[in-house]
Amino acid sequence: MATQLWAVILIIFGTFVGSLGPILFKKASDKLSFNPFKLIKNYMLILGFFFYGLSLIIYLIAIRGGELSVLYPLVSISYIWVSLLSIKYLNEKMNLYKWLGVIMIIFGVSMIGIAS
Repeated sequence: MATQLWAVILIIFGTFVGSLGPILFKKASDKLSFNPFKLIKNYMLILGFFFYGLSLIIYLIAIRGGELSVLYPLVSISYIWVSLLSIKYLNEKMNLYKWLGVIMIIFGVSMIGIAS
């Protein structure tokens, strides 16, 4: 089965949606309480779970359109999204090693794309 372009695009979209989860979890951790009533009111936590779940549904649809060995490594793009979003929304800093890691992920994903 050849991997279709729509499946690749959907996986990449799913990685972005899924990367919103950890950003929201980080924001939710500031107000984290193990009191069930406070957990329900922590909307950042609820949204984090929602985006993780939505990305799972997107992945399930996307893997119908191609080879898992091609599509699933693309999920590593979510690490790039999380790094970029954490700069913008969490005011985190990127150092040389983090940028090198991002470049290595891009290189690895590109190699998988070229090989298939």
